[in-house]
Amino acid sequence: MAKWTPKHEAPEPLEGPVVATVAGGTAIWFVLFLVQLPFYGWLDDNGHVWWLWTCLFGTALGLFGIWYAKGWEAAVRRKAASRP
Repeated sequence: MAKWTPKHEAPEPLEGPVVATVAGGTAIWFVLFLVQLPFYGWLDDNGHVWWLWTCLFGTALGLFGIWYAKGWEAAVRRKAASRP
């Protein structure tokens, strides 16, 4: 069996607004949480309360992601500024 070898070089990684992308995803999770709140009784009766907590946990992870992405972008800028 032969080893797999790439036929071309990998493309450069895409760069974009990382913090804005993470913030947008976090906002979506939070909106989904808020939309489901009025239906808590129905979710509880049908065993789907985990949907609500999944959205809340997604929001919490998104907040951590925003903090992390801001630090990462600041580190990239510092490194780029220190280069001659």
